[in-house]
Amino acid sequence: MRILLVEDDADLGDAIQRRLKRDGYAADWQRDGQSADEVLRYQRYELVILDIGLPRRDGFSILRGMRARGECTPVLMLTARSEVEDRVGALDVGADDYLSKPFDFREFDARCRALLRRSQGIASGTTAIGELVFDRTAKTVMIGNTLIDLPRREYRLLEILIGNLGRVLSKEDISSQLFDFDDEAGANAIEVYVGRLRRKLGDHLNIKTMRGLGYVAEPRAAVDG
Repeated sequence: MRILLVEDDADLGDAIQRRLKRDGYAADWQRDGQSADEVLRYQRYELVILDIGLPRRDGFSILRGMRARGECTPVLMLTARSEVEDRVGALDVGADDYLSKPFDFREFDARCRALLRRSQGIASGTTAIGELVFDRTAKTVMIGNTLIDLPRREYRLLEILIGNLGRVLSKEDISSQLFDFDDEAGANAIEVYVGRLRRKLGDHLNIKTMRGLGYVAEPRAAVDG
């Protein structure tokens, strides 16, 4: 999952980006509104975390531009303004949710998870595929009663695949959600992570290589009939 953070406060921005990366998200950080708007015109994101008060261009203007271009990316507005009018204004402009500063990072995490589920059309935080249970809230993967140990990058790759069951994803599609601008990913990085997932999940999820196209994940039942 690739997330854009737009925040001009250096301490808060650094704390949020480190937290997102620790959780395995690809997180890009822009510190002013104009730069963020330029990035949003060519890079796709699953979530935008957008401060209202920004240098060069404010958050309301950025969000209006996104919605005018037909972009449906979920947006979580961060605001130091506690007045009802400002919160209502953020929602009316097209924000999906808002969070007033200062905030508890546990609430921040929960709101991000909810918006990311919405971007994938997933209502619940838990997805069950046969005996495989993927829990976004607990950040766990279970097969039956066995906890599967997945490092954060493998966990996020599985999240991407499960959120796109039956859909072919190119390596570029996966890479754009798994790595941010600062990551140095080798040419075969996706193949390595897919191989590790296959070994750990066994027959519980079929991750097929579509030669020249990419990968598609399917429930094993769909393959075996």
